[in-house]
Amino acid sequence: MTPRALRPVDLARAAGVSAQAIRNYADVGILPPAERTASGHRVFLPRHRDALLAYRALVPGAGLPAARTIMAAANAGDRPRVLALLDAVHAELHDTRRSLRELTEWLDAVAGRQPQRPSRAGLRIGEVAHLLGVRTSTLRVWEAEGLLTPAREQGTRYRTYSPTDVREAQLIHLLRRVHYPLPRIGPVLDALRRTGSTEALQAAVTTRTDEVDRRATALLEASALLHAYLSEVP
Repeated sequence: MTPRALRPVDLARAAGVSAQAIRNYADVGILPPAERTASGHRVFLPRHRDALLAYRALVPGAGLPAARTIMAAANAGDRPRVLALLDAVHAELHDTRRSLRELTEWLDAVAGRQPQRPSRAGLRIGEVAHLLGVRTSTLRVWEAEGLLTPAREQGTRYRTYSPTDVREAQLIHLLRRVHYPLPRIGPVLDALRRTGSTEALQAAVTTRTDEVDRRATALLEASALLHAYLSEVP
C-alpha cells in the first residue's frame, strides 16, 4: 500500500511549526530526501513526519547542533553513528551531574567546616592551575572578569593566591564545569564574600539539576521516537 503523501502544512501542524520551517528542515538535511512532483513540489511521506517529530523531541535534550548531527546520521541509515552521538550527549549529562554533586559537597563543606585548602599560603598561578586542572590562561580570564584578585609580590609582580583565593578559584571552576555563565558568577561570589551565605549557590545548583533532569527526560522521549524512525530507514 502506497503511503499517503503529506503537504508541508500537514507536517507543520504535527510539529507545531510553520510550513516554511518544514522547508528549511528539508533544505538543511534534518528531514530525509524527498521526491518531487513534476511541478517541483516535495512529496513528504509519513517517514518525514516521523523524522520531524524525532528531531523536535531531540532538541530540548541534545541541543540544536547535536540534534541536527544525529538526524543527519539517522537519515543516512548510520545507526552506529547515531548511537555514538547519543552516547556523547548522555556522557555530557553524566559529567554535569557529577560536577553538580561535587559542588553540593563543596557547599556542605562551607556550611559545616572549611573546605580543604592548600598546605601553605601564597601559591603561584602555575600551582593553582595545576591544583584545579586548568590552564594558567583560564585563571587570567577569571581575573580579567573581576572574579579573582590575587595579590602581587613586590618587585617581581608575580601573582600570589591566598587560601581564600584558591577556595574561590575552586568554586569558579566547579560552576564553570556545570556551564554556569561567567557574568552570573560574580554576584554569587559577592554574596559569599559579603555574608558567607551559600543560598545563591544552592539555588544555582537546584536550577541546573532541574535543567539536567529535563534534558535527560527529553532525551529519553526522543530516543523512543528516533528508534521508531530508524526502523523505517532503509
